[in-house]
Amino acid sequence: MSHEPLLSITGLTAVSDRDGGTPILRNVSLTLARGEVLGLVGESGAGKSTIAKALLGILPATVRVTGGSVLFENRDLLTLPSAALRQIMGSEIALIPQDPQTALNPGRRIEAQLTDGLRMKRGMSGRQAHARAIALLEEVHIRDPERVLRAYPHELSGGMRQRVLIAAAFALEPKLVVADEPTTALDVTVQKQILRLIRGMQDKHGTAVIFVTHDLGVVAQICDHVALLYSGKVIEAGSTADVLDRPVHAYTQALLAASPRYDRPDAGLTPVPQAVFAQLRREIGTDARPHV
Repeated sequence: MSHEPLLSITGLTAVSDRDGGTPILRNVSLTLARGEVLGLVGESGAGKSTIAKALLGILPATVRVTGGSVLFENRDLLTLPSAALRQIMGSEIALIPQDPQTALNPGRRIEAQLTDGLRMKRGMSGRQAHARAIALLEEVHIRDPERVLRAYPHELSGGMRQRVLIAAAFALEPKLVVADEPTTALDVTVQKQILRLIRGMQDKHGTAVIFVTHDLGVVAQICDHVALLYSGKVIEAGSTADVLDRPVHAYTQALLAASPRYDRPDAGLTPVPQAVFAQLRREIGTDARPHV
């Protein structure tokens, strides 16, 4: 039995041509095993979404990869022909996007958007795809799935739309799902439901998940491992328990001190000291800052 990781990112480096070649990923190396959840966490502009876009093949034209590899089952996603990459996306690697309002086509019914991939990539008939769509909506705890399939996105709540996107991500039984801050646009109560749902789907299907977030509380709830980024560099990585309970780097320690604790609602928060940012600049380079 092979113990090779499902995903292995090695020395991934990228720059922004829009900003004169500013580094936005700095020698990033990460691995993800089958069936595990890896959290990419950091403040806005830290590079976490850029990593996700690199492996999904959707980097903006202004971002250029200058080194490294992204091996998915020993296939380098950075060098695959576009046709081979399109075949992998959706069927083997899927995305749960951040904003369901913009991710769903407002002019198409939910059924069409859920069943396109099933018919094109799995060769299902219309009846088979419809039955699979019903099962998927039931799996994400949507009541009256027949009504939802007939609906347009604007007829659903934000939480319902996000559940539809989760169903779509898992529809083709992918090996890896990238969740790019999927609870950002939702209120706190719905966020908790969606997090529980993603973890439940991940457990049921044995799917690996990369969870992009700025919230250490979310990491504690859903992730097996975590990588903390600043200015495109991995500052600290390890099991979630080790990183959150026994942080080594001063930046990790400072972020935890600056984050609300649900188990200590009355505890005060300490801003990240300027000395910590000075340390980061010494370690990374004088241009170290979030890329926004």
